[in-house]
Amino acid sequence: MTKTRLEAFSDAVIAIIITILVLELSIPHEATLVALAPLWPVFLSYVMSFVYLAIYWNNHHHMLHVTQQANGAIMWANMHLLFWLSLFPFVTGWMGETNFAAKPAAVYGFVLLMAAVGYYVLERAIVNHEGKASHLRRLVGSDKKAKASILLYVSGIGLAFLSNWIAIGVYTLVALMWLVPDRRIEAHAEK
Repeated sequence: MTKTRLEAFSDAVIAIIITILVLELSIPHEATLVALAPLWPVFLSYVMSFVYLAIYWNNHHHMLHVTQQANGAIMWANMHLLFWLSLFPFVTGWMGETNFAAKPAAVYGFVLLMAAVGYYVLERAIVNHEGKASHLRRLVGSDKKAKASILLYVSGIGLAFLSNWIAIGVYTLVALMWLVPDRRIEAHAEK
């Protein structure tokens, strides 16, 4: 099976998620900058989630570019990832509306964690399907960055109950780690 439909479907789902995310932003009823002040938590949570979705879309694109073909396991692993990404608008809205309260910040971290697990499962499904000849296997190696991200998310979830802003800082750190796509995969994808 070719990977084209998988890639096109994933692109469409991520585009819809981003659309839903932006539709959650409230429009002020006054034409003043002061009217924007109460919206800063919602806007900040939107920016965080938009950046995360952009990172996933970018890295997903590069990963599929070096993938030869898809099978059923890869398709289900991809759906697993998309499921967790589809929850971003809900947890983003909840966190923003509650001014980054501890429980919403922890649930946001849990969804980030599960999306990272979903991405890792997809990566492993591709590597397992392609076997020893897998380009992806050679390019990601042991994937220390993915494993470190998962550990950071788990710590961020726990920290949310001590200090929600430290948890947000941990989530931001993970995003910064992934902001630049994996150079090994990107370099191979450009060939």
